[in-house]
Amino acid sequence: MFRRKKADVDEAAEGAGPDEGAEDAEDTEARTGPRADGPWDVTEVEIPEDDQTRVDLGSLLVTPREGLDLQLQVEESTGQVAAVILAAEQGAVELRAFAAPRNGDIWDDVRRQVAGEVARLGGTATETDGVWGTELRVALTVALPDGQHAQQLSRVVGVPGPRWLLRATFFGRPAVEYDPDGDVETALRDVVVVRGAAAVPPGDPLPLVVPPGAQRLDQQQQ
Repeated sequence: MFRRKKADVDEAAEGAGPDEGAEDAEDTEARTGPRADGPWDVTEVEIPEDDQTRVDLGSLLVTPREGLDLQLQVEESTGQVAAVILAAEQGAVELRAFAAPRNGDIWDDVRRQVAGEVARLGGTATETDGVWGTELRVALTVALPDGQHAQQLSRVVGVPGPRWLLRATFFGRPAVEYDPDGDVETALRDVVVVRGAAAVPPGDPLPLVVPPGAQRLDQQQQ
């Protein structure tokens, strides 16, 4: 796992956020629906060529904030970035972006896959209505470092955009109580998705990259 250096986060913390530019017809529905306040597609924001306000992770652009820790979950076997984690004092959100068809939503299929994996692990996944539509409330029993076991609660939402789906898994306070002004919820709404022009089969993950200046956690702890 990698973490963005705090100095880089602090330098980029000011001036972030989508511009209030002209809307075209394709943007109108997204801006008046669940994504009215974000997350954003890259076509919906004006980004300077030398953007210093966001961290470029490939398919995701993330806005650093004071008190927000940016981490990357990397698969050791491949070295590929699997997910982005935005952690604050009261909770965290894990982000994964997937390709989707131009006219269609893959969240129903992804949601069933997540629920099936939760059931395989002995947990429960309950569908409920949320800010971004149908979501999953998940409960899993996990082992603690001291050998004890505890119940871990999470909330999984799917945010559809133009030819993409952003899957967000909340932990901590945001998993049980939605706060529109919370650090984690605000961080999610600030995210910009870069689908790209490459052909990616629906349901496949969009590529994530390690940004310059990132450090491995084990190196930081030495």
